[in-house]
Amino acid sequence: MDAESALHHSLTLAQPILSHYGYSAVFIAILLEGFGVPVPGQTILMAGSILAARGDLSITAVLALAFLADLFGNAIGYGLGRWGGRLVLRKAGVNEARIRKMENLFNRYGGWVIFFGRFLEGLRQFAGIVAGGLQMSWWKFFLFNLSGAVAWTAVWGLGVYLLDKRVKAVFALFHAVEPYVIGASLIGLILLVLYLRQGRRHPMPAGPSS
Repeated sequence: MDAESALHHSLTLAQPILSHYGYSAVFIAILLEGFGVPVPGQTILMAGSILAARGDLSITAVLALAFLADLFGNAIGYGLGRWGGRLVLRKAGVNEARIRKMENLFNRYGGWVIFFGRFLEGLRQFAGIVAGGLQMSWWKFFLFNLSGAVAWTAVWGLGVYLLDKRVKAVFALFHAVEPYVIGASLIGLILLVLYLRQGRRHPMPAGPSS
């Protein structure tokens, strides 16, 4: 199925949901997607924006709800990772020194993962959880999460509303580029896993006994 057919099929499925549940569908779908639940939040936003362009919904309400849902959904993911992610790493046998190194690395560059990750399948659902699990600074996460939510809502909400008839061309461009970006992200994830597993084979030496 090509990009145009995939988009048409997705929007065809999403529009009856919006017609039945209205604005609550926009908020709940995007909120759930933000912390890892596999629901089509981005497609629901696009469908809501198209309906708004045709006068069936208010674009102001669609954008406001999408922004808040995206912001809070990723924040919930961050909280889940913050209070559970470190335990998962420890149970996997990753030593504390490795975890601290990854925390420092994510605190340096992880903000851009939060910002751009919401434009990519997989990262959009789990970037907040990863940030929390690696103990990224809350304020840094909040700033990148806030700016990312604004950008994502503007592109797939306001952008679709303004373009409407040309949205298929925009989606096709993202659809063509996305596999390469996802591939690069997967390579990075594999390298991260290998790095962490190396920590299991080389545990930290015990301190001097008293």
